[in-house]
Amino acid sequence: RLIGVDGHSMVPTLQDGDRLLVLNAMLDNDYGYGDIVVLRKDTFLEKPIVKRVIATEGQTVDIDFTAGAVYVDGQLLEEDYIRQPTYLEEGLEFPVTVPEGCVFVMGDNRNDSDDSRDPELGPVDTRQILGRAVFLLFPGVTADTDKRDFGRIGPLT
Repeated sequence: RLIGVDGHSMVPTLQDGDRLLVLNAMLDNDYGYGDIVVLRKDTFLEKPIVKRVIATEGQTVDIDFTAGAVYVDGQLLEEDYIRQPTYLEEGLEFPVTVPEGCVFVMGDNRNDSDDSRDPELGPVDTRQILGRAVFLLFPGVTADTDKRDFGRIGPLT
């Protein structure tokens, strides 16, 4: 399926207006760290959202909001894909262990993202994931330059 990105929560990886090719969850549902997924939780937001998987079931996530650092199972994540360190607290108490059948997701633009740090979303049941974003088909307007960067077209990592 094709999905459009709406918003800036995944900047710099994805831009508002990007068009993504998404593998349907029925065909590809083994999610791991770093995967970019599209999910829908009607009690959280009415439309699908795009986020990155940070941890999977059984893993423990801890965030040091003073240092802006995210830890999974006690290991500091090396996150070269984020816009800036993680300073925004959304109300979930840490550390949190991801329940069975769930993933913990965050936006790459950590301080402008509603994600699993929000108790209303929390860890996401994998049945709420529509699929994994695998390819950028058409670029939206880049937040920094206000132009489309066609060089961004290609596989998502």
